Parts: sequence; structure tokens; C-alpha cells
Amino acid sequence: MSFTLESYEVVVVGAGHAGCEAALACARMGHRTLLLTLNMDGVALMPCNPSIGGTAKGHLVREIDALGGEMGRAIDDTFLQSRMLNTGKGPAVHSLRAQADKKQYQRRMLHALQHQERLTLRQGEVEAIETAGGRVSGVRTTTGALYPCAAAIVATGVYLKSRVIVGEAHADSGPSGLGNAKALSGALERLGFPLRRFKTGTPARIDCRTVDFSKFEEQPGDERIVPFSFLTDRLEKEQISCYLGYTTPETHRIIRENLHRAPLFSGEIHGVGPRYCPSIEDKVVRFADRERHPLFLEPEGLDTLEWYVQGMSSSLPEDVQWAVYRSIPGLERVQLTRLAYAIEYDCIDPTQLRPTLEAKGVENLYFAGQINGSSGYEEAAAQGLYAGINAACKLSGREPLLLSRADAYIGVLVDDLTGKGTNEPYRMMTSRAEYRLLLRQDNADLRLTERGWKVGLASDERHARMLEKKRGTDNLLNALPKAHLKPQDVNRVLGEGTVSSGISAADLLRRAGVTYADLRRIDPELPEVADSVAEQAEINLRYEGYLDRQRRQVEAFQRTENVKIPQEIRYSDIKGLRIEAQQKLERIRPETLGAAQRISGVSPGDIAVLMIKLEQMRRERKP
Repeated sequence: MSFTLESYEVVVVGAGHAGCEAALACARMGHRTLLLTLNMDGVALMPCNPSIGGTAKGHLVREIDALGGEMGRAIDDTFLQSRMLNTGKGPAVHSLRAQADKKQYQRRMLHALQHQERLTLRQGEVEAIETAGGRVSGVRTTTGALYPCAAAIVATGVYLKSRVIVGEAHADSGPSGLGNAKALSGALERLGFPLRRFKTGTPARIDCRTVDFSKFEEQPGDERIVPFSFLTDRLEKEQISCYLGYTTPETHRIIRENLHRAPLFSGEIHGVGPRYCPSIEDKVVRFADRERHPLFLEPEGLDTLEWYVQGMSSSLPEDVQWAVYRSIPGLERVQLTRLAYAIEYDCIDPTQLRPTLEAKGVENLYFAGQINGSSGYEEAAAQGLYAGINAACKLSGREPLLLSRADAYIGVLVDDLTGKGTNEPYRMMTSRAEYRLLLRQDNADLRLTERGWKVGLASDERHARMLEKKRGTDNLLNALPKAHLKPQDVNRVLGEGTVSSGISAADLLRRAGVTYADLRRIDPELPEVADSVAEQAEINLRYEGYLDRQRRQVEAFQRTENVKIPQEIRYSDIKGLRIEAQQKLERIRPETLGAAQRISGVSPGDIAVLMIKLEQMRRERKP
């Protein structure tokens, strides 16, 4: 028997990283929002690695922050160690990564949720999304509470009918011993969403008092800490080191001799796992020629002795796990505090979603996070923010926020999921972004804050900071070509023979290894600017030719991206379109010609036929 409680404009289902960002975005944009979570202790939980950011993922966090999201500010407040990755390569792939104090991060995010106006956080399991006339009308819990609403965002993570697997043992459970969601899967199928089974996993946790750290290589944090949030001015903190170690041939022998008991190979696991984050048993099989694999010991928090063993995800039986971990130098006497495990869960096919993350079949129903087939806290948070913004925009009668592949990594993520789909848990990588030289993490605010401010999410303070950075960069780029440096001054600072004649400050800054700080040592009359402004000037001058070429590529991309495909088009009626193309175009129903081009199985010949059809339709519509 159900009973009706107070109504909300938006109900968000699930309070993981996607749900937190979605709920905060909706509330901050002026809509009464209810956030429902299976367990209040699971809000913003990090059930796997205790970190935020990493290669490409750091870009997503910076973009979330630039638009007005919370993740960047939360990790700045709670990190244990910070490192900039890939600094030996160009700025396009520089990626920030921070070790998190997991419990502090949860408390920090919980505080943001509980103190946000127009946002209510409540524990409860959702069993159905109610609809009327093809659109969302309410959300019902297993205890009978019905919350009428105008929009719903499903961000259930890995909890839908989840099953935890350790060797021959398995349990219907969520991650970290939390309960799972049993009822909602069937309700989604009844709404027309066929479900799939995906799988992910996590390593064991260990007692750091039982580790011989002398056998590991220390990995300290960066001396200069770079914040994730564009609102964070400066960070100074005593950091905790991580440690690098390796598996051994003995580790691999133990695993190989027990593969018949490994659920991944015995058939016990039915879900599809992530290609780019394989278990240790999978790595030993796939890379049989390697004598060792790296692993990292990472702290889980300041107030716990538990450490995380990055790179050692597994679902092997418990007795095998003890032998495997103790075969590693430095872990000979290690005590496991929590076993490694695999987890299977239900998720949808994201090609059933529009580019706004709204369902094609149910109006005002949005999906975000791992239920869309992605993996990772950052990918989830990015989708949650995007879905929250677009749900809020629709309820306000405003145009949606649409980010293309040329605008942001978030645009790449959403386009890949909704336009191409995924057959395995999706992970963001810099190689997925065709225009990554323009989509750097350092300029995420310049790219996105204006748009976040216009939709009503990014604050006035954030917007003002972005404008100040933009003005400072433009002024510096105008001034540097006009500043001429004497050869004796240049050689005095950079070494004899650096130049033989006078040179402009702009041309000198184009040289590899020269920084704006060097220019000011040569000519103290040059203006003192913020580090972020100097960074923009250095990158824009040093990579000027590459940036110009990529901008031309973006212009070509936008020509097809701006060609809209009428949604009433019947692909089966288009002569010359191959059967495979007809079927895939009919199923995905891309909104632009550019999106159609990126669908696997749609050939250039099919696109040529489609372009002719679109031109015919355009002419027929003319009076």
C-alpha cells in the first residue's frame, strides 16, 4: 500500500558521485530536490581506489568544477597527497590526481548536501519510477512512500541487483558490505530499458603495520600543490607518501595454479568487466610474458590503519588471496583487513538516451553514472552534473546545456556513451578526445565557466575569476611580442650562447624549457601575473601552430555537427542505405549528421546517402 508524501520538482535516485552532483546542481539552479540513498553511510562512498583524478579523469574533475560542481572543492579540502601526472609529456595530457581521505571526503560531501538550500537528503530504496502520459510523475519507495515529481535522475551506481563474488562464495550485496537495490531493475525493464550485467572489482585492504615499507619505493607528493578547484587559491599541507612495489614470478605461479578456482575463468562471473582496469589474475593470463606487474600502496585516511593495494583487484578465493598478497616483497607478513572482490550489477544501454542524458522513451527521466555503463567516480560525477543541469534547464523552460566533443571531455564522454554505446565498463582516456590540445585541464574554466554561469550554476565569484584570468592572459599575449630583450640580458640568465641578437619576449617564451618566470628575471619590467595566466601564455605561444591547426579541425567538425537530422526521418525508407546502417541509425536515432558519422557500422557511403536525403527533405520543406 502506497501513501503520498510531499512533492518535489526533481527526485535523484542514488547518492554516489553522480547523484551528489546531480542533486546539488538541481537545487542550486532553483529546484526543490529530493536525494534518495539506500544507506546514509554510503553517501559519496569511494568503494574502490581512495583517489580523485588521474589521466583524463583529472580533466573531468576540472570541468565539473568549472561548471560549478562540487567534486573539485571537496577533494581540495580532503586530500592526503597530490601529484600532477604525465609532466614529461605535453600539456594536453597533464592530469591532476589526489589521494583522498575517504571518510573525510564523505563527510565533506555530506555537509554540502545537508546545508544546500532546496535539497532534502533521505534514506530509502526506490522500487519504481511512476509515469503518466509518457513522462515522469513520481518516484515510489519499497516502504510505500510516493514522491510526486516532474523529473527523476537515476544514479544507482553498481547497486542494482548487485552480487559480490569472492572465489566460490557470493552474496547479494552492494560494495563495502552495504545492501543492494533489488526492486528497481524490474521497474526499469517494464519502462522499456533492457538491462545488461557489467562487472567491476576492487583489491584487498591491508593493515599498514604489517607492511615492510623498506622493500617498496616511496612515491611522495608534488612540492607545488596544484588545486583541482579554480576557486582554491593555494594549498599547503604535509602530504602522505604512497609506495610502489611489484608482483613476483611466485605471485604469478600461485595465480596460474588456482585459475580453475578463479570466478573470472570458472564461469561464476557473467558480467562484462573493464578492459582498462583488469584483475591481477586477468593480467597474469593476458600478459603471460611479463615477470612482474606494478602495484601501489595507498593510504585510505588519516584516522585508519587500512591501506589500499592499487593494481591488485581480484575475485580469487580467500585462501588464494592470502598466498598471493604474501608472495609480494614487503607483504610477507601482511594482514588483510578486507578481501578483494568482484561485483556484478545491472546497467542500461546508454544509446537509449538523448545527448542530454534524458531517456528517449520517457520524458524527464535522466540517467547518470555507472548505470549508463561507465566506470569511475569522475565519469559518474561528470554525468551527474550534466544530467542535473539539463533536468533543471528543462523544468525551467530553458535550452539544454549541450557540450560537444570539441567543447569538453564531458562532451566526449556523453557522446561516446549515447552515440556509440559501450560493451564494457567505459573509462575516459585522453586518447578518446580528438581535440585534446584544446581541451586541457588548465583551461577548463576558460572553456566552460561562462556556460555554467549562464545556466545559473557557476557562481558570480567563479565567473569573475574566469574573466580576470582571461583578461590577464589576453593582455600578456598582447604585451609579450612588443617586449624586446637584449642578448646580454638573456645570456646572463639562461646561459652564454642562448641568443646572438635581440629577441622578443614572445619568441623566447616559445622555446622549450623557458618559463615566464625566466622572462621576468631577464626583464623585471614585465608585469607580475598569476601563475595561471603565465601558464596560459606559455602554452598558447609554445603550441601556437598546433592549436591553430586543431581549431581548424574543430571548425570542420562543427560543420557536420550543426546539421540536424529531423527526428521523424524513416531510415528504412532511404534507398541506398545499407541494412546495418538502417538498423543502427533507427535504434540510436542520432540528432546530428556528425553523431551519425560516429556510429560504428555506419560507413562514409551511408553518410553520403544520408546527406542527399537530408538535402531533399530541406528542399521539400521550403515554401
